[in-house]
Amino acid sequence: MNDFDFIAVGDVVTDAFIKLKDATVDKDEQGRARLSMPFGDKIPYESVTIVPAVGNSPNAAVSAARLGLKTALISDIGDDENGQKILESLAGNQVATNFITEHPGKKSNYHYVLWYGDDRTILVKHEEYDRAWPPELKTKWLYLSSLGEDSLIYHNLLADYLDANPAVKLAFQPGTFQIKLGADKLARIYARTEIFFCNKDEAWRILGTKESDIKKLLNNLASLGPNIVVITDGPLGAAVKEGENYWYMPIYPDPKPPVNRTGAGDAYASTFTAALALGKSVAEALRLAPINSMSVVQKVGAQAGLLTLAELEHYLSLAPANYQPKEI
Repeated sequence: MNDFDFIAVGDVVTDAFIKLKDATVDKDEQGRARLSMPFGDKIPYESVTIVPAVGNSPNAAVSAARLGLKTALISDIGDDENGQKILESLAGNQVATNFITEHPGKKSNYHYVLWYGDDRTILVKHEEYDRAWPPELKTKWLYLSSLGEDSLIYHNLLADYLDANPAVKLAFQPGTFQIKLGADKLARIYARTEIFFCNKDEAWRILGTKESDIKKLLNNLASLGPNIVVITDGPLGAAVKEGENYWYMPIYPDPKPPVNRTGAGDAYASTFTAALALGKSVAEALRLAPINSMSVVQKVGAQAGLLTLAELEHYLSLAPANYQPKEI
C-alpha cells in the first residue's frame, strides 16, 4: 500500500474564490500590480466558489494521478469539517491519503481568493502543526512544494529521508516560505533536486538578482544543485536547462481567454515531472506541460481543468507546427 510512483509533500488548503465586481488594478511605484477597492464601503461581489484539497502539492498530486501514476500526498489537516472534505476530495481524485495526519483540536488551512478578471490575489493563513515524517515510505518520485513557516525542521527530516533513499528523485517547486528561507538553509534539498521549477520573478528572489540573461539564470539555479532547471515566464513560455542543453518552449495556444490563472504553474511543473516519471524525455515533457496549464486556466480552481494523458496527447496532435522546444 505504501509503494508509490509519485508522492507530493506540502500544505493542503481549501480555497474560497470570491469573484469581485467593483475593483481596479493599478501599479505601485515599483511597477507591481495592486488590487484596489473602496475602503469602508459595502462592496458587492459576483459569486463564491469553494474548492477543497488544493495548494501547490495537492494540485500536483491530482495532476499526477490523472496522468496515470500511483500517487499520494503527505500533508496535515485539522479535525474539522474542512479537513474531512479535503480527505474526500483527494480520495475522489485517486490520491492516497495514507500519509495525511489529522491533528485533534486544530483547524485545516483555509484561504480566500480575491478573483478579479482572469487573475487573483490570495489571502493565506497556514496553520501550525506538529509535523512528523511518515515511516515506511516507498516512492520513485517526491514532489516538494509550499509549506508553512513552522516547517524548517520538517525539511531536514525530508532531507534525511532522501539521504537514506538515494534512488528517490526529487522535484522541487518552492513556495513563498521556502523562497524566503533562502537557498543556504535548504542547501540539502537543492543539492538532491532532480528537477527545479520556478517563475522568473521567483528566480530573481532566490538568487538576489535582476539578471535578464535567461541562460545565466538557469546556470545560477543549477549551481545550487538541481540537475534540470525550468523557469517559466507566463505567456512568454519557459526556458529549461538539462546538463549542457538549453531549450525555450512557447505556451500552448489558448482556445479562448483564460477564466482564472490559479494553478497554471502547478499544472506545468507536475505534468513535466509526471512525464519524466512515465519514462518520457525532457523534450516530450516540455511539449505536454504547457497543454495542462492551458486547460487549467479555462476553469475555476487549480484542478478542474487537469487532463488525462490521452487528452494531453490529443491536444498535442492539434498543436501548430511551431509548437516545439527550440535550442537556445
